[in-house]
Amino acid sequence: MAAKLDHGGDDLEETHEINVTPFIDVILVLLIIFMVAAPLATVDMPVDLPASTATPAPRPDKPLFLTLQAGGTLAVGEATVAPEALAAALDAASGGNRDERVFLRADKAVSYGALTEVMNRLRAAGYLKIALVGLEGAPAAAPAP
Repeated sequence: MAAKLDHGGDDLEETHEINVTPFIDVILVLLIIFMVAAPLATVDMPVDLPASTATPAPRPDKPLFLTLQAGGTLAVGEATVAPEALAAALDAASGGNRDERVFLRADKAVSYGALTEVMNRLRAAGYLKIALVGLEGAPAAAPAP
């Protein structure tokens, strides 16, 4: 028969369990902080787009080039065109075929707004197949952190 003898100690027994409630509270607070801070960290990030390293597509026999020069001058093929007469010049160059792809070449110095305006004029004229022409380049180096 086993008996437990009382040694007169009034000590409480030690528990060997971890109380996880404070840990969960801290994790939830951190989660809320990151959920609020993450969208704020991605606003107004500067963009430095890399050069294209894609393989060039085969060139058609008679491509229809539209060139936007640095001064804002437009040219269909080799002929200079006023922006208002762009639709008529494209119809004449393509024979009225609005499904023909227009290869848009733009100078580096042309603003994004001017390029968008020309693309809007192309869309208004019914030319929806637009290819942007660029130079083949080496992959851009990764920016320093």
